[in-house]
Amino acid sequence: MERLIFCKYFKNERPGLDRPPYPGEIGEKIFDSISKEAWQLWLEHQTMLINENRLSLVDPEARKFLQDEMQKFLYGEGSSKPQEYIPPKKE
Repeated sequence: MERLIFCKYFKNERPGLDRPPYPGEIGEKIFDSISKEAWQLWLEHQTMLINENRLSLVDPEARKFLQDEMQKFLYGEGSSKPQEYIPPKKE
């Protein structure tokens, strides 16, 4: 049976994640309050941030940047796209 949670991103009840997607307290918070669909949207946004900003995940500053952007995207005012970002053309 699918676990339903109140998703803070969509502000309604949706299917929750199967397990915490991130270590520690932040992962538990996400597990309790972010839906599978919202988490997938974050992963897509995160990939764009990594690619457009040419981030190296071995760099602690890059990981901190992504964690801050994740908090903004999921719980805050939203994470903005890089100024140079051009979305792919839809066919």
